[in-house]
Amino acid sequence: MPSTIAAGARGWRAGLIAAAIVAGASAAAADENDARALLKAMSDYMGAQQALSFAYDSSLAIITADLQKLEFASSGTVSLERPDKIRITRTGGFADVEVVFDGKQLSILGKDIGKYVQVPAPGTVEDLIERLRDRGVPAPGADLLLANVNDALMEPVIDVKDLGSGVINGEECNHLAFRTDSVDWQIWISMGDDPHPCRYVVTSKLMALAPEYRVDVRDWKAGDAVVAGDFSFDPGAATPGELADLRGIDEVPDLSGEGDAQ
Repeated sequence: MPSTIAAGARGWRAGLIAAAIVAGASAAAADENDARALLKAMSDYMGAQQALSFAYDSSLAIITADLQKLEFASSGTVSLERPDKIRITRTGGFADVEVVFDGKQLSILGKDIGKYVQVPAPGTVEDLIERLRDRGVPAPGADLLLANVNDALMEPVIDVKDLGSGVINGEECNHLAFRTDSVDWQIWISMGDDPHPCRYVVTSKLMALAPEYRVDVRDWKAGDAVVAGDFSFDPGAATPGELADLRGIDEVPDLSGEGDAQ
């Protein structure tokens, strides 16, 4: 009899463990589905806005050759009118930059160096984002400016987590985490009728000490709340230059004397 009772107890415990595993897997699947749905809702909302504007604070953490982690901060603004107009500013400790696109021409102004460059660039804002990356002047959180954020971000994703809520600049947000083979990224999405991004963090998995880029969004406006933008370009006292003159307008200073940065 005792052995029969013991065997029954072991079976009961095994059943509980199996049930817990199944419940845990179901909860994880539900969390993943929730996270995917929340990101898709944000993407649909963002893509539906013909006009949007926001201010941002960004930080870029780099790793030097001697494995020192350094972080560089900057702030700026973005004004976007789909499909083909955008103005971006960025001011940091090492550069003061303005980028203007009117659907026909791309203008890049290095205010701190007094030089500007204009190049023909017909197309949409989506086309422009690729051109900016090629020129080494990426828009802050550029993927978030695409008409279909969901497809751009989710295609390489291999793991999804819903981490509940968080508060960014006093605003309650849904906190989601995603993984790809090369990076981990997180996004905090405002709760409510305007599910816009409040924070976006991308962390490298391929470099020592995990360098990362972070953008915090504030003063979000969309639709009718956006003041009609002026996308004309005024170089002020700056003089025409070459693209080579603008190589120093990145967020990171020249660290060649202290070891190359990753």
